[in-house]
Amino acid sequence: MTKLLERAVEAARRLPPEAQDEIARVMLTFAGDDGLVFQLTDDERAAIARSKAAAQHGDFASDEQVRAAWAKRGV
Repeated sequence: MTKLLERAVEAARRLPPEAQDEIARVMLTFAGDDGLVFQLTDDERAAIARSKAAAQHGDFASDEQVRAAWAKRGV
């Protein structure tokens, strides 16, 4: 392991577990580990469920709403 990677790992050890897991996911993805599994939080699962329900009811943003959202973010 290089000195820089050792330094990065040591810095990651001082972070909260959630941040450590995120760093680990990025490193594994970068290293080509195809067995990576992401764990969704309860909030993320709820947001996905709301999105699926809205889609089933045909609740989609209009083209104008999408353009406005993009413009707000400079896209």
